[in-house]
Order: sequence, then structure tokens, then C-alpha cells
Amino acid sequence: MEREMVDLCEVICIHEESVNEVRREMITEDTSRSLAEIFKTLGDPTRVKLLFALMKKELCVCDLAAVIGASESAVSHQLRILRTQQLVKFRREGKMLYYSLADKHVERLFEQGLEHVTE
Repeated sequence: MEREMVDLCEVICIHEESVNEVRREMITEDTSRSLAEIFKTLGDPTRVKLLFALMKKELCVCDLAAVIGASESAVSHQLRILRTQQLVKFRREGKMLYYSLADKHVERLFEQGLEHVTE
């Protein structure tokens, strides 16, 4: 019981000015849902490995499969999910599909997460 109480104030006291300040800047429901979806997408170790590999270098599906030790089919499935969330993009060169991170925002997000867990 005592352990549960650690995360609660001992008295109820609403700091109206602070609450109003944050409410004025609160993100919308749509934005919070979209952000949660991105974090949910990042919650899979295979997708994290794919993003790490793509942070280092643009790679084709075959190369990505070899790097993470998974089947091309499994990698393709995970890349589809990452593409749907606009975390990766691809370019076609003949019969090959080369993947890379969608933009610098994805790279920064990944780098900051990686820094957080490794410090």
C-alpha cells in the first residue's frame, strides 16, 4: 500500500496558473494518437534493428535481412509497417528497392532514444 502512495500528492491542491499554462499548449487528440502510434511502432526489437541499420546506411531488403538475420519476407513486412508510419522511405533502382530513414527527424528521434538507453 505504501508503495502505491509514492506517486500521489499527500494533499489535493490544483495550481491553476500552471494547469492553464500547460492546457493552452496541450497537443491535440489527433497529435497525441499519432505520436503514440510512432512509439508503438518503435516498440518492436526487429523494427529497432532495421532503423539502426538504416541510420548507418541505405540498404536493400536483401542486405537488411542479412544484417539482422531475418528472412526477406519478415523484413519486408516490418518495412511496410515502418513505411506506413513514415519512418522509412524507399527508392527503386531496377529490380532493387533501397530503404533509408524518412528524414532527419527520424534519425534524431532514434539517436536520442539510443543515447537515453545507453547512458
